[in-house]
Amino acid sequence: MNIAMTAQSVHYGMGTEMVHKVFGDHGEEALRAVEYEAARIENLLSRFIPDSEISRVNRSAGMKCEKLSPDTYEVLSFAAEFSNYCDGCFDVTIGPVVDLWNYKNSSEIPDEVRITEVLRRVNAADLMLDPHEKTAGLQKVGQSVDLGGIGKGYASDKFVELFKKFGISSAFTNIGGNVAAVGVKPDGSPWRVGIRHPRQNNRLIGAVLVADKAVVTSGDYQRFFIDRKGKRRHHILNPHTGYPAESGLISVTIVADNATLADTLSTLIFVAGMNKGIQLLTSFPGTEAVLVDTDLQVHVTRGLNNCFQPEMGIRANILG
Repeated sequence: MNIAMTAQSVHYGMGTEMVHKVFGDHGEEALRAVEYEAARIENLLSRFIPDSEISRVNRSAGMKCEKLSPDTYEVLSFAAEFSNYCDGCFDVTIGPVVDLWNYKNSSEIPDEVRITEVLRRVNAADLMLDPHEKTAGLQKVGQSVDLGGIGKGYASDKFVELFKKFGISSAFTNIGGNVAAVGVKPDGSPWRVGIRHPRQNNRLIGAVLVADKAVVTSGDYQRFFIDRKGKRRHHILNPHTGYPAESGLISVTIVADNATLADTLSTLIFVAGMNKGIQLLTSFPGTEAVLVDTDLQVHVTRGLNNCFQPEMGIRANILG
């Protein structure tokens, strides 16, 4: 492969910066296709775009089902399936609770009575999916779907598919920290994906060396505010309590064959905690994790033993 044949693009979408780098003869065309695909997926899945398919499902809650495109139906089905794992630590209908928390403009937590009230609307069992008609609906007025824990992962997988259609065998895409790598670098070495230190700016806890893998991190440092009592209130909410998850983990990185799975598992395990999370991973062979707990101890699953590179001063505990 000609290493000089490099194309790169940076653009904004899905509420974050997207960076793509490809090596190959059709890199520019591939990048244009990916930018178009990013806008297309956002226009389907974002509940903040009024005419998106997800917004239509949410507006029709308690009234009727909506016809969906194959992409939207696929994402919703995947999210619904995972909402049944691990005692509901992930719930695709958490939208009403998400709406209560304002991470950009507030240092106030929502009223406890209000949280209790909207929690009654959170129940993935109320999401009705018809695989034959490709329709979706919610049983109760006021319910809403939120794909924040899965949408970027799905987009990453679609980008990888596009790269391969254009004959790209070496590339990476980064959607606000959701990384997917195609093949290896042009020189044959693996891609090196850094994992941010959850408490020190501009520092990593280490990096994973990967090929043809997705690397997705969920952490309490990505979007948060400090409340009046000095407590960090982050954006990963526990569907059971309506409050930010307090599972003993502050950063969860998942390495998997596809980004949709990695994105969903990183959120789910962050809420579930170390023990439940590691148990859950056994259901997904070949899927690995790097976990950071509240004591800043780093735990790495055994499958990453030879490809996790800790930064100087970081000691990793290999999970048996």
